[in-house]
Amino acid sequence: MLRSMYSGISGMKGFQTSLDTIGNNIANVNTSGFKKGRVSFQDMMSQSVAGAQGAVEGAGGNVRGGINPSQVGLGSQMGSIDSIHTQGNRQTTDRPLDLAIEGDGMFVLAEGRDGETINTDETFGAEGLANLNTSFTRAGNFYLDEEGAIVNADGKYLVGESYNTEADPATASGEAGVITIPENAQSFNIQSDGTVGYVDEGGNPQTAGQIRLANFSNPEGLEKVGGSTYRNTDNAGLFVGPGGEEGVLTNLNDLQPAGQNGTGEMVSGSLEMSNVDLAEAFTEMITAQRGFQANTRIITTSDEILQELTNLKR
Repeated sequence: MLRSMYSGISGMKGFQTSLDTIGNNIANVNTSGFKKGRVSFQDMMSQSVAGAQGAVEGAGGNVRGGINPSQVGLGSQMGSIDSIHTQGNRQTTDRPLDLAIEGDGMFVLAEGRDGETINTDETFGAEGLANLNTSFTRAGNFYLDEEGAIVNADGKYLVGESYNTEADPATASGEAGVITIPENAQSFNIQSDGTVGYVDEGGNPQTAGQIRLANFSNPEGLEKVGGSTYRNTDNAGLFVGPGGEEGVLTNLNDLQPAGQNGTGEMVSGSLEMSNVDLAEAFTEMITAQRGFQANTRIITTSDEILQELTNLKR
């Protein structure tokens, strides 16, 4: 009798986790770049009442057939909580610093470590990315800070191949760094391959840099760290360029231009919205609620039977 009660408890815990995940999905239905979660379940260990037996030849040549095992399940448990990295709908904003990725890949963000600040006038160096707090995001709402550097809403720098904008014409650094648009630029634009161009004060077209993307063979292996950002893990399968350390982001060779090496193209003036489907989310919520309710009935029914047992002697 107690087995059924504990099975009900395990089911309630699992459906509570499912409701927590669904609630988080619904809360982020309008969060740009958000990827919905999904809970999967698996059964717990089973208690064996009788083992399996093969066919047995008895006396007089009679053969008795095999017997299947008899087992009683002990409830369910959470199998995994998956992040579903399907493409979200694209919303047009006509704002040049709103970027969407049409396909695979993630924007790379960097911030200083241990209180150190990033010098926007210098590149990160050959091994610089390995010494920064890098994170990844699909949320493409970017801004310019007071120095003209492209940053996200939390002030983290957008990483790409920086150009020397003081040279005429601007020259590529060949290393990862912060992309900065000069203060005297009359206008700027971002192309589908991530190239950031601007018109200088003399009316001449120049290049400020090229936004690079990180590509993962298993983006579901990334760890959510808040702020619509992710952290690399050993199971994410980060693409590493020639000579790089496996799974570690170190330099520009580990980042890809948009539209190359499996990454999607960049769309300026658009944002990728959440991939949460409200109709699907509410359906899952009803299913989880009824599952939770059914497991409470198991506990109630078991309690009533135990009560009958205690009332046998009166």
